[in-house]
Amino acid sequence: MAQRRILLSAGGTGGHLFPAEALAHALSARGWDVHLVTDRRAARYAGAFPPDHVHAVDSATFGSRNPFAVAKSALAIWRGVRQSSALIGKLEPQAVVGFGGYPTLPPLFAAIRRGVPTIIHEQNAVMGRTNRLLAPRVTAIAGGFLKAEGPHANKIVETGNPVRQAVLEQAAKPYKAPGKTGSLRLVVFGGSQGARFFSDSIPEVVAKLPEALRARLKLVQQARPEDEERVRRRYEELGVDAEVSSFFSDLPARLADCHLVISRSGASTVLELSVLGRPAVLVPLPHAVDDDQTHNARLLVEAGGAVLKPQKMIEIDSFAAEIGSLLQDGERLAAMAAGAKSIARTDATVVLADLTEAIAAGRSAEDWKRRVTS
Repeated sequence: MAQRRILLSAGGTGGHLFPAEALAHALSARGWDVHLVTDRRAARYAGAFPPDHVHAVDSATFGSRNPFAVAKSALAIWRGVRQSSALIGKLEPQAVVGFGGYPTLPPLFAAIRRGVPTIIHEQNAVMGRTNRLLAPRVTAIAGGFLKAEGPHANKIVETGNPVRQAVLEQAAKPYKAPGKTGSLRLVVFGGSQGARFFSDSIPEVVAKLPEALRARLKLVQQARPEDEERVRRRYEELGVDAEVSSFFSDLPARLADCHLVISRSGASTVLELSVLGRPAVLVPLPHAVDDDQTHNARLLVEAGGAVLKPQKMIEIDSFAAEIGSLLQDGERLAAMAAGAKSIARTDATVVLADLTEAIAAGRSAEDWKRRVTS
C-alpha cells in the first residue's frame, strides 16, 4: 500500500508556521507522513518538523517596482516552481496545503499544475496577497477568521485557526482580575518578529504611570535582540520589575498568568488571546497592504475582549493614562477576559485535518460542507 503523505507549505513567521505545525501533529497522529516545504530563509524556523521532512525551495516577493527586481523575483519563483514540481513528483503527496506567505507560491503552483488536490489556509479576517492569487485555482480554502463569502464562497470552509498544544494546555486556567493591592502582571509582545515600536514607546508609557502603580508592576516584554539591553536598562532606571527577552519559550503560560496584554494583532495572537481569555490592548501593525491586523483586532474588540489603538494615534501621556486606568479596574478587565473567551474556538485543528483528508480523497469543498451540515 502506498504511503499516505501530505505536503504542507508555510512562510517564515509564527503566524504561518504555528497552524502548519498543529496540522502536522494531527495528521501524523492519524498515520499520515507529513512534510514541510518552505523557502531557504524560513527553513531554520521549522524546528517542530523532522529535519529530513523539511524541504527548502527558491522563492521571492514582489516588494519592489524596480523592473530588475521584479524580473529577479519572477525568476526565483519560477525556479521554486520547478524545484517544487520535482519534489512533488518524488514524494507523491495526496494533497498540498499552504498556510500563506510568499514561500507558498511555488509549491502550490507546482501542485496545481500537476493536478494534486490543494488547500490554502487563510488565518486572517481578510485574505492576503499570496492566497488571493492562489484562491481561484485551489481545490479548497480553509478560513481561520475568513468568512464564506465573496467570489470563492463555494469553496471556503470556516475551519478556524489551529491552536498550539502549549496554548490549549493553559486554556482552562481562569482569569483572576487584579485587586487594589498586589502585583499587576503586564505582558508586551510584538509577534514572532518583535516590534521596535513597543521597545521605543512602552518603557516611556510605564515611566508616566503613577509611582505607586509602577511599584506593583511585574512586566514581561519581548524585544528584538538589538533592543533588549536598552529596554532592560530603561526599566532598571525606573525601578520596574521587568523581564525582557527576544524570545519566551513559555509565552502561553506567561499570557495565562497575566492581567493585561499589549500586543500586535496577528491572527495567531488574536486566536490565542481568545482561547486563553485574556484582556488586551491591540496595536495593529501599521502600513500592512491588506490592513489584516486591524480586521483581526476588531473581532476581539466587537466581542468586548480588547481595546484597539492604531499606532499613529498613540500619544505617550494619554496612552499611559489609559493603561493605568485599565490596570486599576479589575471589574472591566474581568469583563474583557470573558468577552475574549466568548469567541474562542479550539476544534480548528481537528476540522482542518478532517478537511485535508477529504480533499486528499478527491472530494470537493462543497461536497465536504454538505456532508458535515447534513
